[in-house]
Amino acid sequence: MRLDSDTFDRLDQKSRIAGRPRSELAKTLLEEGLRMDSHPGIVFRSGPAGRRPGLAAGPDVWEVIRVFQGVESRGEDAIRQTADHTGLTLAQVRAAVRYYADFKGEIDAWIERVGEEAERLEASWQREQEILNR
Repeated sequence: MRLDSDTFDRLDQKSRIAGRPRSELAKTLLEEGLRMDSHPGIVFRSGPAGRRPGLAAGPDVWEVIRVFQGVESRGEDAIRQTADHTGLTLAQVRAAVRYYADFKGEIDAWIERVGEEAERLEASWQREQEILNR
């Protein structure tokens, strides 16, 4: 693949800032671009835990899916209930569910990771409370 010099320079600068090899960063950005093209309304954002898919004007996909998995309804009722619980539009919930359908393992891993971190923080808070309330 050939890149014009401006694009190559921006990629080179971004790879230095990110501390990642240029080819690895290019592969990531290309993959994300292909996913965004296939899933309108989905974007990728950086954070302390890494890059993750989210709604363009909303939360991360894993956050929507966690709510979706918790509703008791199925089908379109589950979409509506998720929208009601999150304040998102039906189209936003559908975009998250469509992305989840194609990348279920990735989103399930995010949900698991966040759950484990929440448990760790809860245990830490409990230990702190024991010390404060002795």
